[in-house]
Amino acid sequence: MIDNKIRIQGDAVVDIQRGAIGHRATWTGLTYTKAREAGKAAEAEKIIREAIVETGKIQGAQIKTQCREPENVACFTETFLTPNVEKTFEIEFTNKTADRVDLEFHHCPLLKAWQDLGFDDATCEKLCDMAMDGDRSIAKAVGFEFYLGDTIAKGGKTCQMSYFKKGK
Repeated sequence: MIDNKIRIQGDAVVDIQRGAIGHRATWTGLTYTKAREAGKAAEAEKIIREAIVETGKIQGAQIKTQCREPENVACFTETFLTPNVEKTFEIEFTNKTADRVDLEFHHCPLLKAWQDLGFDDATCEKLCDMAMDGDRSIAKAVGFEFYLGDTIAKGGKTCQMSYFKKGK
């Protein structure tokens, strides 16, 4: 059972950002589910994943140019995960060094949009994994490794992610 709680409420910027992220998730979710209804789930998943990977590459390249210390994982995450993003996803950093950052997301606005559309847990989990291709590609574009542990979409309490230098 997916439990995607919201603790931070009533913050105008966060609410706007969650709305925009939810709108993007709605497009992706409906594209996938409509293709699935038409018997084209595999083709749609491939295309959506390719688009998300490409988006991650573009975003990762932008982050790398904006980061004052692009070899520093903590600096990368500070550039990527701005204070508003931290509040939007209710992020908790469990480790933050120049070599590795471990964090937990306590809320996901993408998942909320899919839940609001009435998608079952398996569909939410599939869409979540597709969306995570963006984070995987961002890390790769910057030159870091990425690890995804448990996720809210899989029924976890949080989404557990790590960005780290190779071998760390």
